[in-house]
Amino acid sequence: MTTVYDFNVKMPNGEMKSLKEYEGKPLIIVNTASKCGFTPQFKGLQALNEKYKDQGLEILGFPCDQFNNQEFADIDETTQFCQVNYGVTFPMFAKVDVNGEKADPLFTFLKDQKKGLLSRNIKWNFTKFLVDANGQVVERYSPTVDPSRMEQDIKKLFS
Repeated sequence: MTTVYDFNVKMPNGEMKSLKEYEGKPLIIVNTASKCGFTPQFKGLQALNEKYKDQGLEILGFPCDQFNNQEFADIDETTQFCQVNYGVTFPMFAKVDVNGEKADPLFTFLKDQKKGLLSRNIKWNFTKFLVDANGQVVERYSPTVDPSRMEQDIKKLFS
């Protein structure tokens, strides 16, 4: 059976990283954008990171420029923006496509595991996937769902 831990993802510096490093930990995987109406969700994601990191939760951010080009061209500018404006300390990865022929395989897997309301495709920035400690997707949240509303589902992963 495939899990999120079976995937490799690209770091901002171009190096590949195995998600096996996160094996046994619950994850929130989110496609992000720095110039989007939902960008303030970084604050809520960072709050979840601070609250649950010691229990093992990891948040993984994947900048995406597929929705109205709302991401910086330079990945260094993206990571600096997230740190300076929202205090983001969780890992940010290289820019990805989440839909289409060039979609990152991780996001293809996530979409196959949890389809959206009317479509399998991701409709916008800040679509969030909650993954259990076994690497299985347990929930998908639309961009309009504030990260704080994910907390009940996160708590269930630790009980």
